[in-house]
Amino acid sequence: MSARWGRPARETGDGWVVVDVETSGFRPGQARVLSLAALVLDPQGRVEHSVSHLVNPGTDPGPTHVHGLTAEMLAGQPRFADVVDEVAALLPGRTLVAHNVTFDYTFLAAEAEMAGAELPVDSVMCTLELARRLDLGLPNLRLQTLAAHWGVVATRAHDALDDARVLAGVLQPALQRARERDVWLPVRPVSRRRWPNGRITHDELRPLKALASRMPCAYLNPGRYVRGRPLVQGMRVALSAECTRTHEELVERILHAGLAYSDVVDAHTSLVICNEERPEQGKGYLARELGVPTVSDRDFMACVERVVDGTGIEEFVDAGAAGEQISLF
Repeated sequence: MSARWGRPARETGDGWVVVDVETSGFRPGQARVLSLAALVLDPQGRVEHSVSHLVNPGTDPGPTHVHGLTAEMLAGQPRFADVVDEVAALLPGRTLVAHNVTFDYTFLAAEAEMAGAELPVDSVMCTLELARRLDLGLPNLRLQTLAAHWGVVATRAHDALDDARVLAGVLQPALQRARERDVWLPVRPVSRRRWPNGRITHDELRPLKALASRMPCAYLNPGRYVRGRPLVQGMRVALSAECTRTHEELVERILHAGLAYSDVVDAHTSLVICNEERPEQGKGYLARELGVPTVSDRDFMACVERVVDGTGIEEFVDAGAAGEQISLF
């Protein structure tokens, strides 16, 4: 894996661009962007600059009762192609942020594609996933609920500029809480920026667990974890449902440390993260049946800070090639 997934909140990065779009539907490339707003934030989450536009989609604006934008209101507005360069100029070196970032980013990317342009986005972050990691104790994680929790006043729901402003107001205390609780930020790499005909088929924004289960580990599996000893790069780690930390954050830590994420529990699994001492179902139960050790997510987070070097696959192959014969069993 060439790009890094997730990063500690204490690492400030180069700033953020908070975005929100209002659209005529839900399918990028078919539905169109009707309005957009982008706020440039410094690494601490303070607003430095903003851009917002109504956009003439050239088509039916769809559910006007939701977004309040009529065909008459949009008729004299610029096309996306007229504003894409202004938006693109905000992005280099910064992480694009939205509440459900897959929706906003894929719409922007598809619109840029149809305009013959490219958005220079290298990483994205979803504040919905970030909020899941902060253990806020709220009934839901809607933007309006988070705004009320942190005292950010929303004036116009489904208005791109106001929603972006509210999200920027939420981001600052969220980043602070993440730093206090040593929560990793769900920053995702984006390595593919163009898609034919606006069809968003890229892997980068698919669920991390689905990607991680297919990622080859660069290290040999050293076997089972032994309690009291350090984790070793290459160990295969599975996650049970009984965890306090989100699975996405745990997977980020697994990958970053050079461990291998496993979506199944079998004889080759080194460790299962499970907060139940005697689970009666799921992966924790399978681990107990197979004799695979389990640790709580709290203990895992302490262990993952001190992972020792493993044997690299390339190093192993080179060593085998140097000898006359090598046995894998």
